[in-house]
Amino acid sequence: MTDPTIRTATIDDAPAIHALITAHLDEGRLLPRDRADLERHAARFVVCDVAGEITACAELAPLSARVAEVRSLVVSRTFRRVGLAARLVGELRRRAVEAGFDTLGAFTHDARFFVRQNFSIVPHLWVPEKIATDCVGCPLFRKCSQHAMVLSLTDAGRRAPARQVAVA
Repeated sequence: MTDPTIRTATIDDAPAIHALITAHLDEGRLLPRDRADLERHAARFVVCDVAGEITACAELAPLSARVAEVRSLVVSRTFRRVGLAARLVGELRRRAVEAGFDTLGAFTHDARFFVRQNFSIVPHLWVPEKIATDCVGCPLFRKCSQHAMVLSLTDAGRRAPARQVAVA
């Protein structure tokens, strides 16, 4: 495999990001995204580029001046289990710290990946910015099966990313 490059998406990447997200909707873990919305917010995405092919993406979406969210995290089926999702989340975490956010959030059906990235499961009410921005208009509001996840980005809450340790 050619070494993957993690980079900021451009508007020219929007069709590939849209195709990647749309191709994985059947897994039931992603919300559909409108291509025009992806074009508008392309610079908030990081993508994994392997030999000119977008194989993974994730968005750093501001919810308020203090809170940002990881959205539309998806890795192509053929590139899973090689650490791309962790690299993307690590890059979003770095960018969130650099931008001055205090908290990085995520909403997910399967919390295991985010727990390995040091996120904690919290009640949805602990992320009122998400509720006000997205949840109130959602048809599943108050019946949501997603886990609210947060990661503190302040000095007191910063920890090193989780590391895989070989067990002998």
